[in-house]
Amino acid sequence: MDQPSKGAGVSGADVSDIAIEANAAAKAPVADRAQALKQFALSDKTFYWLTRASAICVLLLLGGIILSLIVGAWPAIQHFGLSFLTTQRWAPQLEPAPILGGLGPIYGTFVSSLIAMLIAVPVGLGIAIFLTELCPMWLRRPFGVAIELLAGIPSIIYGMWGFFVLAPFLADHVQPWIIAATSGIPVLGSIFGGPPSYLSLFNASVVLAIMILPFITAISRDVFMTVPPVLKESAYGLGCTTWEVVRNVVIPYTRVGVIGGVMLALGRALGETMAVTFIIGNSFRIQDSIFSPGTTISAAIASEFAESGGLHQSALFLLGLLLFVLTFFVLAAARLMLMRLERAKGA
Repeated sequence: MDQPSKGAGVSGADVSDIAIEANAAAKAPVADRAQALKQFALSDKTFYWLTRASAICVLLLLGGIILSLIVGAWPAIQHFGLSFLTTQRWAPQLEPAPILGGLGPIYGTFVSSLIAMLIAVPVGLGIAIFLTELCPMWLRRPFGVAIELLAGIPSIIYGMWGFFVLAPFLADHVQPWIIAATSGIPVLGSIFGGPPSYLSLFNASVVLAIMILPFITAISRDVFMTVPPVLKESAYGLGCTTWEVVRNVVIPYTRVGVIGGVMLALGRALGETMAVTFIIGNSFRIQDSIFSPGTTISAAIASEFAESGGLHQSALFLLGLLLFVLTFFVLAAARLMLMRLERAKGA
């Protein structure tokens, strides 16, 4: 008797079901892949619009700040005009109309920032070079932590320390020596002339220099560490000294980053408020000696805004607008300089 074939027990319906299941199993990965791609596209689009909204919020905030400054300063602009930039007298209580000029705060802002940069840039670069080229490895971390701690100290603490500790030291020991050393010299005699003072442009500039020093040092140290070791080793192999390596290899290679750090510190110096207010003297009169009291834009706003009103308050808004414009042009000039340096380096 013949045996039935091996597949004889499988019906046509069973074969059809198996074919359908195989077809569905083949289509399942395609459907999953399409769904995954759709989810990826949705998440990518959501991320795009979130980042775009964040960027638009920044522009809206910036535009709102500029608009509020212009609206607040408009009465002073209409009343004083360009004479506000050339008048140094500040008499908000004068009757029948106040006389308000921004020349004194503008002058103090420029001078204090300039002196602070002249002090902080060489010292900051020197510290950065020491940390990256000369400092022993076991000492680099403590020095780096100390620099970061200086950057984290609140500005009002700097102001209190400058008022109670630094100003008496400078007035009793440093300023008399500088006055005696420059006495009789045509230009320096007037710049460093006058009696020593606890409250002066010079003292405020020293405090500013100490405050911006960590920014210059930290950024310069980080960019110095990006120099490829092979470049420095090649220079040392040719017989160069450490100074020659720093001057001819490290500084040219990192000049874009160094200038960026210096400009960032300058922006901080231009807008510093509380520390300067403590120690600068808040005098709107321009004097030849940097040992005399003065004021800056931010210090003038901080010291008088709470008690101002009417045209006086509008003049303070105008000072804030001038500081905003000044900072913007400084940062824009820095950016333009960096672009030119990068273009020259690429050429």
